[in-house]
Amino acid sequence: MAGRRARIGAAVAAIAVGALALSSCTVSGVLTPSVDVGTRTSSVAAKPRGLARLASPSSLMSVGYPRLSQPFAGPGMQLPAEEADCRRQLRRLGVAFRDLAPIDDGGACRIDWPVQVTGLSGNIEMKPAATLSCTMALAFAQWTKNELTPAARWRYLSGVKTIHQGSSYSCRNIRRSGGVASEHSKGNALDVMRIELRNGKDIDVRKPGWFAFRERGLLKNVRAGGCEYFTTVLGPGYDADHADHFHFDVKNRRNGYVACR
Repeated sequence: MAGRRARIGAAVAAIAVGALALSSCTVSGVLTPSVDVGTRTSSVAAKPRGLARLASPSSLMSVGYPRLSQPFAGPGMQLPAEEADCRRQLRRLGVAFRDLAPIDDGGACRIDWPVQVTGLSGNIEMKPAATLSCTMALAFAQWTKNELTPAARWRYLSGVKTIHQGSSYSCRNIRRSGGVASEHSKGNALDVMRIELRNGKDIDVRKPGWFAFRERGLLKNVRAGGCEYFTTVLGPGYDADHADHFHFDVKNRRNGYVACR
């Protein structure tokens, strides 16, 4: 009898241990990442999260994990004709760039066919590399070659070495706009902070002093010239938000309206 009680007790203990192990292996315990994956900083509303979004490997990639700028090599994917033509024009201009995977950070924050630009015609560096739509990259490359470089040579007898940009693609709204998406969120905008020349001159685009005649002339020229390539040109003197940089974008407006201020 004692032996039988001992066997029954052992069986009960084994069942209890098994139940405890099963209870520790819940759905949340298996699917919740164990690493700190960061938080979403976008001002655009985040997509709903939860177990429904963890149903497939593709949705797992979008839950909290940062989107990496990987070269685009999607199987079976082919560039639309206008995107392929845009890239041919970039190559003809001598632009150093690479294709990236499509960007979709929710809401208006997306670029279907993004490029990352690291250099421009004339061996001009872009620092840091700029993530843009191809349309914006092409407009900026044309402006650099046709307006900025000639202006620098005329004013300073020097070529341009580096363009220092402060913001390309960025998932955000326009400040004080009531939730209107910025063109940065579509890869259609670029902010220029400094222009470094090959003769060592470093031009900060903030409004120069009264006696900085050459610098004032250069900035005036490139600002006016930008209106031929972009639909928006804003810079120092327009408002406090643009006091330290030039903002260029290719916002699509009705009636071909251009905001050049």
